[in-house]
Amino acid sequence: MTTTEPAQSTVSMDTLVSLCKRRGFVFPASEIYGGFGSTYDYGPLGVELKRNIKDAWWRAMVRERSDVVGIDTAIIQSPRVWEASGHVQNFHDPMVDCLQCKGRFRADHLEGPACPTCGAADSFTDAREFNLMFRTHVGPVEDAAASAYLRPETAQGIFVNFENVLNATRRRLPFGIAQQGKSFRNEITLGNFIFRTREFEQMEMEYFVAPEQSDEWYARWIDLREAWYHELGIQPENLRRDVHPQESLSHYSAGTTDLQYRFPWGWDELEGIANRTDFDLTQHGESSGKRLEYFDQAEQRHIVPHVIEPAAGVDRIMLALLCDAYRVLPDEKGDDRVVLAFAPRIAPVTVAVLPLSRKEPVADLARQVWDQLRPHWTTQYDDTQSIGRRYRRQDEIGTPLCVTIDFDSLEDHAVTIRDRDTQQQERLPIAELVNALRTRLSF
Repeated sequence: MTTTEPAQSTVSMDTLVSLCKRRGFVFPASEIYGGFGSTYDYGPLGVELKRNIKDAWWRAMVRERSDVVGIDTAIIQSPRVWEASGHVQNFHDPMVDCLQCKGRFRADHLEGPACPTCGAADSFTDAREFNLMFRTHVGPVEDAAASAYLRPETAQGIFVNFENVLNATRRRLPFGIAQQGKSFRNEITLGNFIFRTREFEQMEMEYFVAPEQSDEWYARWIDLREAWYHELGIQPENLRRDVHPQESLSHYSAGTTDLQYRFPWGWDELEGIANRTDFDLTQHGESSGKRLEYFDQAEQRHIVPHVIEPAAGVDRIMLALLCDAYRVLPDEKGDDRVVLAFAPRIAPVTVAVLPLSRKEPVADLARQVWDQLRPHWTTQYDDTQSIGRRYRRQDEIGTPLCVTIDFDSLEDHAVTIRDRDTQQQERLPIAELVNALRTRLSF
């Protein structure tokens, strides 16, 4: 099936936030207690959308490649990991307070001398450095010896397992190690819904290469990652590259390119691809006393590989997909209908089963059809309100196809398939339904 593609979604954040709560994508966390600092819970549709994003990434990065394996490392690591990586010393943001409203902001995010909350001019304190890692304690005694951190990124768990993975899998360069999981950053300035939060889910891959090949693989992974977003359904005109100038690179980076999406507030980072050189393996090797090296049998030499890192956030990708998929299109009567035009593989519900009657025997046949479809796709059964209202609901949550069972189905053993984007309908025998849907959905 195909989707309509306007040049740019014009959805406002208020409209999107309202839709997400009303339809069960995202809820404010701890809402019955007034919420809690830009934290969010993912509802029945949101969790399916996130899972589909993660599955699509894992399929592209691990299962469809012969040179990448997966790993799942601990959220709480030895504090020495973060000392060696430079996070304890360097993972800081400049923070200022407003003397009038007591608001707290990142100094490098402010535009001009006025407080964005109360409007007071020149009311900020001097900037001071603030470490973004969440500190915790391990064990029953809360003292310095028991201090630990929640990981601010998943990458370091990969680096400290480099030797383990190499020995277990006998990989040859180039090869990658991929990971998905929660990370935590005590952000000073939050906002834009789920774009920037203190708890978020990352998808990172560290691709280990010979030093002389790092520039080539850096360029190649930028191309590969951009192409993946196009396959995911992101419109090309809403995606661009932002190459970091040399003077603003992170201490470990020889080159960084962000893939940016055109959000309702403007262009902002979706994913970063960095050439991390041999910084991480060298640092952990020196700190631990282990030789984190690769022996090149062809060249008969020990080398510390360089690393190319594509790093993405699941929550940001989900927000970009919601923005990109939002449409207001005419229905069959010419009235407006809201459509989330997700690619079928990404849609939280793939097929909806809609009986025209809640009474037997139509309902019984509808449940039989539903039983046939559930093993193949994510489905939803909806038998409340008029069929028109049900179509509108499925359009608004992005369901690509609806299957309607009516009274004629009892006689001809056929159902009607309705396409979300074109609204075209086709009647097919129930016996051919699974194959027909697979052809339309392409999976």
